Amino acid sequence: MTETARGEILWSPASEARETTRMGAFLNWLARTRHLEFADYDALWRWSVDDLDAFWLSVTEWSGVRWHAAPERALAERAMPGTRWFPGATLNYVEHALAAAETRPDDVAVVAHSQTRAPTELTWRALADAVARCRAGLVRLGVGPGDRVVAYLPNIPETAVAFLATASLGAIWSSCAPEFGTRAVVDRFAQIGPVVLLAVDGYRYGEKSVDKRADVAAIEAALPTLRHTVHVRYLGVGDDDWTALLQEDGPLEFDAVPFDHPLYVLFSSGTTGLPKAIVHGHGGITVEHMKTAALHHDLGPGSRFFWFTTTGWMMWNYLMSGLLVGATIVLFDGDPAAPDLANLWRLAADTGVDLFGVSAPFLMSCRKAGVVPPPHRLRAIGSTGAPLPPDGFRWVHDVVGAHVQVQSVSGGTDVCAAFVGAVPLLPVRAGEIPCRLLGCAVEAFDADGVVCPPGVQGELVITEPMPSMPVGFWGDPSGEKLRHAYFADYPGVWRHGDWITFTADGACVISGRSDATLNRGGVRLGTSDFYAVIEGLPEVTDSLVVHLEGDDPDQPLGELLLFVALAPDAELDDDLRAAIVRALRAELSPRHVPDAIHVVPAVPRTLSGKKLEVPVKRILGGAAADAVASRSSLADPTALDWYEEFADSRVQGRSE
Repeated sequence: MTETARGEILWSPASEARETTRMGAFLNWLARTRHLEFADYDALWRWSVDDLDAFWLSVTEWSGVRWHAAPERALAERAMPGTRWFPGATLNYVEHALAAAETRPDDVAVVAHSQTRAPTELTWRALADAVARCRAGLVRLGVGPGDRVVAYLPNIPETAVAFLATASLGAIWSSCAPEFGTRAVVDRFAQIGPVVLLAVDGYRYGEKSVDKRADVAAIEAALPTLRHTVHVRYLGVGDDDWTALLQEDGPLEFDAVPFDHPLYVLFSSGTTGLPKAIVHGHGGITVEHMKTAALHHDLGPGSRFFWFTTTGWMMWNYLMSGLLVGATIVLFDGDPAAPDLANLWRLAADTGVDLFGVSAPFLMSCRKAGVVPPPHRLRAIGSTGAPLPPDGFRWVHDVVGAHVQVQSVSGGTDVCAAFVGAVPLLPVRAGEIPCRLLGCAVEAFDADGVVCPPGVQGELVITEPMPSMPVGFWGDPSGEKLRHAYFADYPGVWRHGDWITFTADGACVISGRSDATLNRGGVRLGTSDFYAVIEGLPEVTDSLVVHLEGDDPDQPLGELLLFVALAPDAELDDDLRAAIVRALRAELSPRHVPDAIHVVPAVPRTLSGKKLEVPVKRILGGAAADAVASRSSLADPTALDWYEEFADSRVQGRSE
């Protein structure tokens, strides 16, 4: 990427940004209390990664972290993996999430809209009371520190309340969206041995009612450690245990836990087997999310924060953390495109959202459909889930408003945070992410572990520890699985799995995943989930799925292609196509139905049996087969030929 090839500047900070933003307030605080002055954002960022101890002690003091036992230093052990943050410190995430209840009890904390029931709001007082009652109810069920409480619930206030109540006890939370089929849920929850399941009876998605009671029963039967199920009557067809759970008053207390005590378990997409159960700690999430929400998103009391997400994606956890800085969180459950693609824009206008977060494919869909949002108070658009093409930035500028900052961010479930994104002090160019976030030592590495010069694409790596890096994987006491997942390629350096290119001024462009994760419409599942379903059909002997990101304006959601090798007597007729679609809808989610299904002679595999998902994706993107894989390492050296011919035929078809 050359300077002349860069996109134009679409948004610039106001001249008074240093005086009016929380980032400016932090800089002034550093000057006043630490005698630290920085010429620009880049100098501040470099200090934040060069002196991690001083930076994180400063952030936690400025943010007002409520320590029960205060730390003497931020970083006791710098090596990755094995980093030790804030030794001896104790705290509780929920004490920060409900802090505003002490000072602004009658202000609104939660706004919730749904296609299943009428809109509702919770004040900080009401939210704190519900959490206290839910906490008392969980105690009656025998839940204590370290127990796992899991939820098969949508993005509604009950889910937020149950999460906060669970965490206040030092118990461990995990959730899956009701769109997930039973196999996907059990593959996740069974790993962590939950004692309580909270489950919804169903929901409405647009005009369609979806009854989940049979799925809930199947999930219960597959989780032998369960002691209780709390049924949440949402669709109006099932039992109601939620009312009884919250019927008794209880004290609002926050059990002090060590910095690395597990807060929740998030799951990887399951690309290479069972989804990885990624454990995140109270302290790491608290300090990382407080930093990003306040300094980079400029959220605080009076802000309204929305992100379209399901409870099965890390952005739900990210959205919950708006509470940490006293912002009002806006929830939505349902079909974002029903009755039309302007639905969420109307929601933002009606609820007074300041920061409106969605996926890049959603923005591109709105652009293609010619959506014109109604009058609003938006000051920023958050975008994640896939790289946002330059035309997406331009659409926001031209249609949503020239004053609206595009905050394109990238991070991951693995760190439950963003590490590159926007900041109130830097301009935004079309197609670019303006900066590395504070405390995030992100670089582009070549295959030899050397930093790529500006303009050269490389592997996205993190060279210094972040507090929100996982405490560990569940069931991995030696830490070997975690080490293999992130540190095998570059010892002591986190390899994330994205392609990234930096500019000389620190902006970057992410070109997509360098692995095979699939993410569509907020439902995040991996290829192994597909294979478990598809290859369960008797007609299918092998399969491979590829998602091509939506950088084509004519296909803003991207293209999901399923390749199947069939049994000798089988054929891909209408009945088999229908069976594949039906199985994917039932077992995974409607959003994972492929755009096209193709019969292939063979699925390419390595000698060790691993499917070549990433090489096939790159071939379909125009790369030569010999440039993306060594044929000598394949079980069938000719297996890639068909995909190369298929890619050529697609190019020829588009040119005709």
